[in-house]
Amino acid sequence: MNVDERLDRLVERHEALTQSVESLTRDIHDMRGFINDVAQGTARLLRIVEMHEHRIDNHENRLDNLESQ
Repeated sequence: MNVDERLDRLVERHEALTQSVESLTRDIHDMRGFINDVAQGTARLLRIVEMHEHRIDNHENRLDNLESQ
């Protein structure tokens, strides 16, 4: 393999690596958006759970009061 062939191969490898890095950069950007969406959804679910937990506690208290009468 002569010098020109080696240089051509290096250029090809460099181009392939550049494409891989660009693809990974896009994937990371997309994943950040996805993670942000999941975090927001989780926060909303937590608020819903807390509200329902409060309602369940109230129902349990009412049942306890009825049973003690």
